[in-house]
Amino acid sequence: MKANPNKQILHIMKRNGVHIDASSEFEVHRALRAGYPPNMIQLTAQQLARDLKDFISQGVLFNATSLRQLEAYGALFPGTEVSVRFNPGLGSGANSKTDVGGHHSSFGIWVEKIPEVMQISRKYDLTITKVHTHIGSGSDPAVWERVAKVTLGVAEQFPNCSCVNLGGGYKVARMADEKSTVLETIGQPVKVLFREFFERTGRKLSLEIEPGSFYLVNSGAIICRVDDAVDTGAAGYRFLKLNTGMDAITRPSLYGARHPLVVVPADAEKRQVPIGERPVQEYVVVGHCCETGDMLTQSLGGEHQARLIHHASVDDFVVIEGAGAYCSSMCTKNYNSFPELAELLLKRDGSFMLIRQQQSMDQMLANEL
Repeated sequence: MKANPNKQILHIMKRNGVHIDASSEFEVHRALRAGYPPNMIQLTAQQLARDLKDFISQGVLFNATSLRQLEAYGALFPGTEVSVRFNPGLGSGANSKTDVGGHHSSFGIWVEKIPEVMQISRKYDLTITKVHTHIGSGSDPAVWERVAKVTLGVAEQFPNCSCVNLGGGYKVARMADEKSTVLETIGQPVKVLFREFFERTGRKLSLEIEPGSFYLVNSGAIICRVDDAVDTGAAGYRFLKLNTGMDAITRPSLYGARHPLVVVPADAEKRQVPIGERPVQEYVVVGHCCETGDMLTQSLGGEHQARLIHHASVDDFVVIEGAGAYCSSMCTKNYNSFPELAELLLKRDGSFMLIRQQQSMDQMLANEL
């Protein structure tokens, strides 16, 4: 859900039988308001929900991500079933900010603390029916196989575990030189491990995954315009300033993430020129926020990275592709008091549906006293 929680997106997911993994109590409320039944929502949150008792009473599922959370759940609902998230001790990702497993990660209960999990479960007569891990956003099949092996080893220690959740983080290529996760490739060795688990234990496990990014990454784009073009001399850079920035797309500033940038000339005659014949230019593409880090072409460390794209003039359009996930939902909304952008959904018949209005100044200021 955190990839893109717009109500209309949730409606599409619900119609297609996709369940919700909520990362906060507020995402649970949002999913319920979007019409999701409680039993299709699982809460897996870093912060213990204040509304946990009410959620579970309604039928929302709970995935304890720390010993404190498991203790709190047990005190409220002794004698019930629960899921537990473990840190398997290894992870995967393009960089440390997208890797959520291993010693450096606070996500999940450290795998060596299984005895403490068992102690709490005995104290409150809890039945661990699901074991959950999540390693990040990498595409290395060998890492997924190792994590699956560790996870199944954990599941084997809980005799009533009937489900294993291997999380999400299936890398989706935005750029031509990036490598997407091939589900068939990473799935084959995992399938073998599940079969071996069944042959060894007689227990047939179900498998859950969380493919939010996999569904959404390349399903969205941000359409903006060139507001200005400046340079810092022969030894410097040529900059394109867009009329959007980290208030709409924070991934480049946060991760050094790269997104395709497609220039669409505002002039109709220039649009008739074949793409292969249009002139190109190296630019550092920056956003409109008063922040040095608001660059769409930068490294993880924040260094400028000029990119070769088609020549652009003021008022030309720039399409920022690969913006369907973790852009609208993760932006620094209202920084420099820029309003939240409007959002349109392209329907199967080619028409557009407005699914979010552009924020007004009155809406931006509504909660100020």
